[in-house]
Amino acid sequence: MADGTMTVDQKKDPYLLDPAMVKEPPKSWRGGLRFLGPGMITSAAVVGSGELLTATTLGAEVGFMLFWLVFVSTFVKVWVQVELARWSISTGKVAITGYNDVPPKIAGRGWMAWLVLLMFLQFLIGQAGVIGAGALAFSTLLPIGGDPFSTTSIGVWVLILVVIAIAIHVANRYKLVESISTVLVVLVTAFAVVMVFLVQFTEFQWSVADVSDGLRFQVSAGSMGVALSMFGMTGVGAGEITAYTYWCVEKGYAAWTGPNDGSEAWVRRARGWIRVMKLDAWVAWVVYTISTAALYMLGAAVLHPQPELRPEGPEVMGVISNIFTSTVGQWGGTVFLVGAGVALFKTIIANVPSLGRQVGNTLSVFGAFDWTDMRQRDRWMRVIMVVLPITWGLLAVAVQAPLTLVVIAGILNSLFLMGVAIATLYLSRTETDPRVKDGKPFMVLLVISAFAIFAVGFIGLTDI
Repeated sequence: MADGTMTVDQKKDPYLLDPAMVKEPPKSWRGGLRFLGPGMITSAAVVGSGELLTATTLGAEVGFMLFWLVFVSTFVKVWVQVELARWSISTGKVAITGYNDVPPKIAGRGWMAWLVLLMFLQFLIGQAGVIGAGALAFSTLLPIGGDPFSTTSIGVWVLILVVIAIAIHVANRYKLVESISTVLVVLVTAFAVVMVFLVQFTEFQWSVADVSDGLRFQVSAGSMGVALSMFGMTGVGAGEITAYTYWCVEKGYAAWTGPNDGSEAWVRRARGWIRVMKLDAWVAWVVYTISTAALYMLGAAVLHPQPELRPEGPEVMGVISNIFTSTVGQWGGTVFLVGAGVALFKTIIANVPSLGRQVGNTLSVFGAFDWTDMRQRDRWMRVIMVVLPITWGLLAVAVQAPLTLVVIAGILNSLFLMGVAIATLYLSRTETDPRVKDGKPFMVLLVISAFAIFAVGFIGLTDI
């Protein structure tokens, strides 16, 4: 690389396709590894909320029976994620700007733009549940005021987490988000794997036969609600698929590709940076699938045999922690609470800027400001990234039922996924240059992915 940079210069606007910013893509997958990053932010947003709460809860309800769903729920959505990011790199646009192009129009705006407004409710509920659960984990570990379940202790910890989240993102810098996300993802993935193998030294050992049985396609009718939530919240959800386009642009994939001038040089660059993006997306998939599988196994092995101890409400952190404390010692419970708290808070760290961009872009679509103006965009993002964690924290303290909030948000997220699947197919067909597509086999997998997402979303709609 001529300048050796791994991201776009922060003084330049990555949302502007300037021919002066064009850069040739790496020619090998090893070279491509140097330019990964957006997927780590996505993994940071994914690994924590859905995995630690809904995946563990589903394992607790049905044991290893639905272990296969872990791999289906993470794998099936990647194809939509990749195709939407392909469109973003080839056009330089980001998701919500594209959603507004999807017909039919309602009052001058695309119907998906109106759906995103509705999904602000899902963003609010889901992240309030995550920050509440994170505060509860730290409160259980280090209560303030005596009772770890008291409003005072939880409220103080929520305040601490909110202040940290705001302080980290006040600079609004992509590189900072990527660096912190990468470190936390590695730590949390290691934590999940260690806790699963730590179970082997307790009375709740799992066996290869348990895992094999869980990989057989089978369904438990009584667990449909949590299963739907798990599909919506594990792996990349609608919010993460949408946010991934912003991170791909801010990393530089679109700017380095440059504006589509119709030349073969542009096609070569576009295909090269899309190839890097796909490597990034699949590396992230491996990471969050490992974490999801580990946390599901934790619920199936430890909580399923003890129906009286299955987590519900504010006890979700304490129940699992106490099991490790009683079986392997105080240090086991402490490790779990620290890991759980970091995993949940990591989701907030990633989602403050991710949702900040989505909220800002949506407001711009409805005329609040000019998204193409870098100064206005940055100013709006900074304000939103202060308002969001404060709002989440207030709701978390008021409700104090993190699992309930996350389950509701998961079902709503399944509905949003329906819209994202439809929008991705439309934008791929109408706006993505055919010369940068991957051919019929990929399109078949994309359609299967979109159909599965739509089907689960429809089931979620009928069950609400």
